[in-house]
Amino acid sequence: MAPISLRRRVKLASFVVLVPLPTLPGLRKQGKSRTEERQRRTEVGSSCSGAGRPRFGSRPAPLSGGWFGREGAMAKGAVVGTAVVVCAAAAAAVGVAVVVARRRKRRRDAEAGRRKQASDVIEEVEQAFATPTPLLRGIADAMVEEMERGLRADPHAPLKMLISYVDNLPTGDEHGLFYALDLGGTNFRVLRVQLGGKEKRVVQQYEEVAIPPHLMVGTSAELFDFIAAELERFVGTEGDDFHLPEGRHRELGFTFSFPVHQTSISSGTLIKWTKGFCINGTVGEDVVAELSMAMERQGLDMKVTALVNDTVGTLAGGIYADNDVVAAVILGTGTNAAYVEHATAIPKWNGPLPKSGNMVINMEWGNFKSDKLPRSDYDIALDFESLNPSEQIYEKMISGMYLGEIVRRILLRLAHDASLFGDVVPPKLEQLFVLRTPDMSAMHHDTSHDLKHLGAKLKDILGVADTSLEARYITLHVCDKVAERGARLAAAGIYGILKKLGRDRVPSDGSPKQRTAVAIDGGLYEHYKKFSACVEATLADLLGEASSSVVVKMANDGSGIGAALLAASHSQYTVEE
Repeated sequence: MAPISLRRRVKLASFVVLVPLPTLPGLRKQGKSRTEERQRRTEVGSSCSGAGRPRFGSRPAPLSGGWFGREGAMAKGAVVGTAVVVCAAAAAAVGVAVVVARRRKRRRDAEAGRRKQASDVIEEVEQAFATPTPLLRGIADAMVEEMERGLRADPHAPLKMLISYVDNLPTGDEHGLFYALDLGGTNFRVLRVQLGGKEKRVVQQYEEVAIPPHLMVGTSAELFDFIAAELERFVGTEGDDFHLPEGRHRELGFTFSFPVHQTSISSGTLIKWTKGFCINGTVGEDVVAELSMAMERQGLDMKVTALVNDTVGTLAGGIYADNDVVAAVILGTGTNAAYVEHATAIPKWNGPLPKSGNMVINMEWGNFKSDKLPRSDYDIALDFESLNPSEQIYEKMISGMYLGEIVRRILLRLAHDASLFGDVVPPKLEQLFVLRTPDMSAMHHDTSHDLKHLGAKLKDILGVADTSLEARYITLHVCDKVAERGARLAAAGIYGILKKLGRDRVPSDGSPKQRTAVAIDGGLYEHYKKFSACVEATLADLLGEASSSVVVKMANDGSGIGAALLAASHSQYTVEE
């Protein structure tokens, strides 16, 4: 007789279940009487004393009915029930495993799809924001063409090429005490400089004053009276280092960074207020006359001898520090450029030629536009939704006001299409201009291995508590592409100015190279180091061999000191002498 405890393998899907089943003896005929069964049990015995046990070596009598008796039926039921339960559990486990596997596959497929979407958007951005060198050369050529149209007074030219009436630039020989007023936003600055020629060039002091909000929407007299009062108070603090020669009036250079139709070096009518100002009674009026009347009401003996915008002031300050400066560029919240042009190259100039033979031109290059500019869908949408659609196209691609907003729009697309920041788009990411260019710069300059500073910025700005490392690296890449395009386009504009002046190449006649300097001012250029480095590298690439004779210089506070220097170079006493 085979042993009772044999194991039978039951296979179910990928599970192996071992179920104990007995080997059944040959079926015996049933039907013994209950008397015979009791007799057999008596013979076998069941006492603990061992009475009635079969002797060692004897063959035990088989149980009546084997597994087919009552006890056998119970055992059989237990085994079968166990097998059913085990099989059911195994089937349930298989079902769970299948569901889990399907879910994992769906997650893998969704993740693969998300990454594919992100990759597609990034590839699209890289193509749309590409600025190969041949394209930049074409943009520079277009810049030169538009400059020439503006100098001809073509009414359809996007570059107005405004005549500044600045023909006498600082030489470094200026002497005396001069003041400057720089009005261009919600604050204004008053500044004084003591010029001592080449030996003792500049001693300066300045103060910054906030304009009360109610004066920005009041009357012209209220605004200029406030400015004149602050200017008088500042004059009253002159120390021993500042000396006004006997018999002279104090002279002021006025930097006025609002649209003006200038009619002379010291006069210009306001075209319109911008930057949050809305003042009655000034549009169409001479802003120099408005300031002069306010100074008279304060009893302040001071004369405005130069009215300039900030870019022309930067050019004057740059030339004072380096006589080889031929152009100045502002790369800050906004952007503009000015340069020194030969008076004979200005067809729209109607008056007598200036004695210097030169004239400073205020390009207002932020309004430059050309089919060659690589405008993406993001640029087109930004322009359409702006306060001045179809204007300042170049500025909207390269200035600090807009670079961060372009990055925000790309990240929003990635959040919608590729769930860059999770399944829910951060609500703050939907807000216009929520991402400022200084924040973009801070993220772009993160050198930590896990980009933790970038992640902290995203948390502070967008409210995303936990960004993946992949999302951070994608954000860094987007910042890089937007900043690179802006810097390379700015360099193309500078190259265009140098090309217009013939400073873009090595002399073909073998004569010595002429040193050329460009002065640049503005917070974007000063503080966004990767941006400024890219501007300089791109300009060197465009210039080629001629790059060895061209230098780019930072001009800190050029607009303020430049206005004072222009007051000196256009002083009535200099003319008299």
